[in-house]
Order: sequence, then C-alpha cells, then structure tokens
Amino acid sequence: MRNALSVDVEDWFQVGAFETVIDRADWAGLPARVERNSDAVLRLFADEGVKATFFTLGWVAERHPALIRRIVAAGHEIASHGWDHARVFTLTPDQFRADLARARAAIEDAGGVRVTGYRAPSFSIDTRTPWAHAILAEEGYAYSSSVAPVKHDHYGWPEAPRFAFRPVAGSAMIELPVTTARFAGRTLAAGGGGFFRLLPYAFSRWAIGQVNRTERRPAIFYFHPWEIDPGQPRVANAPLRSRVRHYSRLGAMEGKLRRLIRRFDWGRVDQVAAAQAAGL
Repeated sequence: MRNALSVDVEDWFQVGAFETVIDRADWAGLPARVERNSDAVLRLFADEGVKATFFTLGWVAERHPALIRRIVAAGHEIASHGWDHARVFTLTPDQFRADLARARAAIEDAGGVRVTGYRAPSFSIDTRTPWAHAILAEEGYAYSSSVAPVKHDHYGWPEAPRFAFRPVAGSAMIELPVTTARFAGRTLAAGGGGFFRLLPYAFSRWAIGQVNRTERRPAIFYFHPWEIDPGQPRVANAPLRSRVRHYSRLGAMEGKLRRLIRRFDWGRVDQVAAAQAAGL
C-alpha cells in the first residue's frame, strides 16, 4: 500500500499557533529558516529514497525561488498551501479565489511546473466554507488535501468522510482527508504534524498499519520543515499551549521520521490521489 508523504512548507513564524502574537507585517524582518530546514528535509528524503509532495506557501516561493527549483529538480511534487497561511474560513469566496491565484502564480513562476494540488492552511476547509471545494474545482485543481475529519480546537470537520471523496458534483477533483484511525468508537488524529511529534512512535505505526491493512486505504501524512529544527527562535509571549505544541520534541522528530519512512511505502500525493480517483 503506497501512502502519501507530504511537507507543509512554511517558516517557524508563519504557523497558526503564533498568528495572534506575530503580525504578518513583521514576517519579512524575522530570521528566515525555511530554506535551510527544507533543504534538510530534501536530504532526508534523498537518503531514504522517497518522493513526496511539498505544499508551499506562495509567500515562501516568491522569496525562495531557488528552493522551489531544487524541490522540483529532486523529483518531488510542488503544490499550493495558499499565499500566507490565512485560514480558508477567514476569507470570503472572492478572497479565497484571489489567494489561490496569487499563490499558484508565485509557485509556478519559481518551479516552472503546473500546480494541481492544494492544502488549506491548518486544514481549514470545513462546514464554514461550503464554497471552497467548488472554487478549487473551477480553478482546475486535481485534488485537495484540506480536510481533517476530527474535532480539534483549531480546526476539524468530524462529519466529513475519512477517506478520498469527490466533494463537488460533476467534478473529477477529489479530496484526500488527512489520516485518522478508529479506536473504541472514536476517531483519532493520526496524520502527522504535532500528533506524530508528541505521541509515541508506536501510536503512528499502529494507526497507519490499521488504515493500510484493515481499511485497505493509503495514509495521508504531513509534517513541517520547522519540526526538525530544534534551534529555531522561541516566541516567549505565545500562549503556553501553543509553545508546548510547537517546541516539544523537535530534537526527536527527524529520527522518528526516518523510522516511519522505512516502515511503510511512501510516494507523492498526486500519485496517491490519481490511484484513489480511479477507484471512486
């Protein structure tokens, strides 16, 4: 079973956890670490012989075009993560369409390839954005991976399907929700990011194994370049919960990633999306 391996390319100061304490107007003056961290991810993937999808902010692509070219040259898929990490439910439909266009232009200009995949910042397509999938389909995206079918204090659409589905009638576009597992009647987040970094490795191994063997479905897994960077700046005025989530176990992340990559079969999201679409 080939699973989808993905990286949400954003810098340490662009995360949702810090959006109330770091103003977007200040981003350009902060020390950028996204290029060095993404290059470290590229080296990790090269070492392990895997290809992945890099969902990249347009803001990052505009400022680091050489990074985008290196990602493409290494055989990975480049896809959109929006322009500047604005959550979709904070935008109007027109603003969302403009955000898509601006990000896609920057990423395609940098990488020289067509962008056909999209992931909403913080998995922010949910019941508040019934128009979002239709706009993505109209703009020619082949797939979205923007739904988290769980309850979470920052995001979540618990009623959504757990696996690939077509969200727009008459459109071939599919949605690939981030991976969840089932235990004791509950749906558990198991698709990577902070959950992977903070929870024991055995949980993720069990969850992905359940999805692959019991449900016969691929896992959709993600992480961020800043998650393998223990030396990143600390934001002292962020809420305690945000600091715990963001900074805990950064030093352990790379080793856990290597173990997971070696345990399961991985590929680009567009490849997994195409295989899932063929079965819908």
